[in-house]
Amino acid sequence: MLDVKDFTFFDNQSSFDFKGFLIKTLSYWKWFVVGLIIAFSIAHQVNVRKQKIYGIETTIAVQEANNPLFTSTTSLVFNWGGTSDKVQMISTSLKSRSHNELVVDKLQFYIDYFKQTKYFLQDVYGQVPFKVILDKNQNQLFGQFVKVKMVSSNSYQITIPFQSNSAPVIRYIDNKEDIIPIDNKEFKAIYKFGEDVNLPFLHWKLVASNFDNNNFNEEILVRFNSFDNTVSSCMGLTVLFDDKAGSILKIGFQGTNKDRMVDFLNTTVEVLIKRQLDNKNKFAENTINFIDETLGSMEEQLKNSGDELKNFGKNNSIIDIEEGGKNFNGQLIQFDAQKASVDRKIAYLNSLKSYLKGSVDFSKLPAPTVAGIDEPNINTNVSKLIALSIERSELAYSVKGAFSYERIDNEIQSVKKVLLENESTYRNTLLYDLNVANQKIAEIESEISKLPENKQEWLKLSRKYNLSDNIYNTFLQKRSEASIVKAANLSDIQFIDPAKDVGGGLLGPKTGVNYVLAFFMGLLIPLILVFFIFFISNSIQNIDDISTQTQLPLIGIVGVKHSESNLSVLERPKSALSESFRAIRSSLQFLYKKQNIDGSKTLMLTSSVSGEGKTFCSLNIATVFALSEKKTIILGLDLRKPKIFDDFNIKNDLGAVNFLIGQKTLDEVIQKTHIPFLDVITSGPIPPNPSELFLGEAMKDLMEQLKKKYDYIILDTPPVGLVSDALELSQFCDVTLYVVRQNFTKKEMLTLLNNRTKRGELVNVSIIFNGYENKAKYGVGYGYGYGYGYGYGYGYGSGYHEEEEPKEFFAKWKYRIVKKFSKGGK
Repeated sequence: MLDVKDFTFFDNQSSFDFKGFLIKTLSYWKWFVVGLIIAFSIAHQVNVRKQKIYGIETTIAVQEANNPLFTSTTSLVFNWGGTSDKVQMISTSLKSRSHNELVVDKLQFYIDYFKQTKYFLQDVYGQVPFKVILDKNQNQLFGQFVKVKMVSSNSYQITIPFQSNSAPVIRYIDNKEDIIPIDNKEFKAIYKFGEDVNLPFLHWKLVASNFDNNNFNEEILVRFNSFDNTVSSCMGLTVLFDDKAGSILKIGFQGTNKDRMVDFLNTTVEVLIKRQLDNKNKFAENTINFIDETLGSMEEQLKNSGDELKNFGKNNSIIDIEEGGKNFNGQLIQFDAQKASVDRKIAYLNSLKSYLKGSVDFSKLPAPTVAGIDEPNINTNVSKLIALSIERSELAYSVKGAFSYERIDNEIQSVKKVLLENESTYRNTLLYDLNVANQKIAEIESEISKLPENKQEWLKLSRKYNLSDNIYNTFLQKRSEASIVKAANLSDIQFIDPAKDVGGGLLGPKTGVNYVLAFFMGLLIPLILVFFIFFISNSIQNIDDISTQTQLPLIGIVGVKHSESNLSVLERPKSALSESFRAIRSSLQFLYKKQNIDGSKTLMLTSSVSGEGKTFCSLNIATVFALSEKKTIILGLDLRKPKIFDDFNIKNDLGAVNFLIGQKTLDEVIQKTHIPFLDVITSGPIPPNPSELFLGEAMKDLMEQLKKKYDYIILDTPPVGLVSDALELSQFCDVTLYVVRQNFTKKEMLTLLNNRTKRGELVNVSIIFNGYENKAKYGVGYGYGYGYGYGYGYGYGSGYHEEEEPKEFFAKWKYRIVKKFSKGGK
């Protein structure tokens, strides 16, 4: 039946023991050292095994570069829509697939060059002693290394270890991949530099460059990659806008090979400049193409008009005819030219209107000035429309999603709407001018109709020829202007700072950061482990744990032994450990005196479980009593697991069991030891019923006889937490010492002890804290008799105790230093 005294769950409230945790953490300093060594080793391996990543930048400026040949009389103008629009378009173009395809193809970046190092394949682009010239129309080995070894200054060896009877190939003219059969597992051959290599899986020519003696027997790994995948990998460059100057762009690229990045950045800007200039010249090219088509038809018309006029002059007197119609001829030329100019403008407007309503690509629009249109709104909006159309085409391979397309399409629709309104307004003006010109021409034609027929015919032919000649000359002038503009156009993109390897630029791996992380991880992981051990550990760690768990008095603190046997007091009588047992002896005498016990005194030592040091404490407490010339006997009553006989070099053939069952007398079971005044009764043979033996009258008789012969009787009993033997023996004892061992005894055992004392099963109980050390290595379960250290600090109590040099490396040197300085100070 449960007793109310058993419900002690709320007797003590647990709280975080920071001091204990700190001591515990310091005690595991070796873990932290090992953790730091491992972490720094891993960081070092990461640093040496990872390739270094560099960053290279180039800076360009985007501005409105005016044509130096433009004058106030030049009629062909072009407006890109402002610098900000160009900057955004250029930024988009740099990341577009179409742009990067041109760069990759020009640099042949789909060819990799590697050297095998200790930890990785190193990209050696720009450092190889040869240049690869490919036949793009033929198959090249795809995705597999071609080993190129320098044999001499004019020859090299190719080695290809094939993995099967087929090999993948790629043809770069159309980026088509295929699988072809091969004959042997490994191909090996020697070729000369400049010699064409024509194999089913390889078509190239190597040209030696920058070859020196260090290249002999050097092996370069060449690999041909997918063109599309290479382009995708090159689209990761960064484009940053300068905060202070919006027209300045910084273009950056990251990689492991500086030569490759420098070539890529400079080439990408060069290709961009060329493409931008080509797009800028598109306006002039459209105009030239339009004029060339018009001049083609005008030449035939002008030739026919000239022939007709020449034939008429052969049969008539031109001088007489000219005198009669010269005034009319000049007026007709003037008004016909005006009418032809208006007709060209209206024709352009008709074409423009049709183009705007029926087309989606406006990049081929000719300049309005080709038709003599000088209306600024139309000129500006046509140029904007061309620019937007070109920008939209640049987005074809660079933008995912329809957002950017939607923005540009909305702008195009807005410009188209405004342009149609401009066209309608300007058309009305032209129609008025056309009516005026037609009226003037009609008036002159009315006067001409009064002239003779030959003069009318001459004026007709002359008028036709002059009109064609005037139109032809006008178009020639426009074509000349367009050609000049195209030839003199300047790119709006300029290099400010071309890419160059000037040293530095290292981005990673961050060796310093890795070592800092290693430092913290090397400390954090052991700290977490210690924290985990601290919280899962439920053993007694220090004196505070004892005072927290029980109100029973602590009679003594026993340090850690270094003697070979358990007789530490005898072997090292001046040690701090021996003094701790003498202190327990004094405390026991005080307890006996307090209880008014005279004559023979009894003492029982027990513990929670085996291994807590009760036998060790029993032997040494008995020893200190014997050394004080008190007749002392140790009674080994741990019948299930006897121990005490080994330390005295005696046998366990006879003992307490033989007396209790009536086989032997007391004198027959008592054995002398080599320590004066100290006798021992071992447990003897292991009985089948230990507890029943303690309940009989024989046990009372044994204790009565011993009290007559000895001053101190010390009972070494079994653990009270495992068996009930010690509870049966409690009635024969004046004082009970309960042994608690640091980092071994569980806290629940003290709760059990509290219950025993509250029930009165154990009386006059005091606690011995055994195996105590200031820097206890908590969590290490030493077996009994091992793992003891110092209970006092080094140098503490110097001159009073026998000091001994510790065995651990750091503790040994600390001990020597302290000892040396303590001697020097005397």
